[in-house]
Amino acid sequence: MLLTSVSGAALRRGLSALLAALTLAAGLSVATAPLPARADETNGISGSPSDENGGDGRSRFDYTVQPGQQLDDHYVVRNTGTTAQVMKVYATDAYNTEDGAYGLLETGVAPADAGAWVSFGGAASVDIPLDPGASQVVPFTIAVPADAAPGDHAAGVVISTTSVESQILVDRRVATRLYVRVPGELQPALTISSIAADYDGRFNPLDGQVSITFTVQNSGNVALGANIVAGVNTYLGIGAGETSRQELAEMLPGSTRTITMVVNGIGQLGYLNPYVSLAPTVDENAMNPGPLDTVNRDTIAFAVPWLLLALFVLALGVFLFVRIRRARDEKTAREWIAYTEAEARRKAREDEERRPAVSSESR
Repeated sequence: MLLTSVSGAALRRGLSALLAALTLAAGLSVATAPLPARADETNGISGSPSDENGGDGRSRFDYTVQPGQQLDDHYVVRNTGTTAQVMKVYATDAYNTEDGAYGLLETGVAPADAGAWVSFGGAASVDIPLDPGASQVVPFTIAVPADAAPGDHAAGVVISTTSVESQILVDRRVATRLYVRVPGELQPALTISSIAADYDGRFNPLDGQVSITFTVQNSGNVALGANIVAGVNTYLGIGAGETSRQELAEMLPGSTRTITMVVNGIGQLGYLNPYVSLAPTVDENAMNPGPLDTVNRDTIAFAVPWLLLALFVLALGVFLFVRIRRARDEKTAREWIAYTEAEARRKAREDEERRPAVSSESR
């Protein structure tokens, strides 16, 4: 009876631990972004584009498919770990994360774009059991809807394996990018929807920095990156300080990204004209969408030289004080001279008035 009681308690604890593990695992699968990653040695997985016989050297899938048409391709799945695993292979839609990375929809979220166009033997996913070190080529089909919009549609082919570790259900995923370009009116366009600048001065009035914050939007239908140059001009378009350069990671159509770039070596010149210039680029593996227009945007900022202004005000105050004091001293001197001259004249008149009286008395 005691053994039975203990076993029942142990069973209840085990079930509680399993439920907690499954709950935590569900939370992890939602919070974890399905980006390419290296699994550990025990449960290692990998995948890459391939032909019928295995890997063919491609790093991603790139297609041009007319609306209403379909094509076939292959994906090789490898078990690089030391345990047998069942690998679930499926496709899902891609998006840009807040930091500009290439992200895929979370597990359980149904794709609605290019990820939904991919099927494995007519199904949305396929399970591949593999022994350690084994690999298998998985065929798949891309069927583009007849009403698909022109432009680039991004997705990813995902390998997912699950295992229980320390009572936690862990979902490991590795993904390969997949791009489908639907022919039609291609519009490769990056725009800068907003721009602002702030000046951060230093004690040295000839030094400082300008922070330029701007929002880039891929307003077209082609995936684009860009080489960005940020700088500052001042009076008459004369350049000031250094220029700052940055590479913008690929942005999918419809995505936006807010970027801040810092330009150093900017003196307290008063009027500043910060600017940003974007030269769009396409990935070396992507198809050429045609001419790409450079995007330019600028704004106005002010770098008030407070220290110089304070010194100028102080110097002006000293100058005015000296002028006023000098003018007052000169006025005082003129008044003193006028007073002494008036006194001398008065005494002279008094002397003149006394002389006749003295002469008549003496006679």
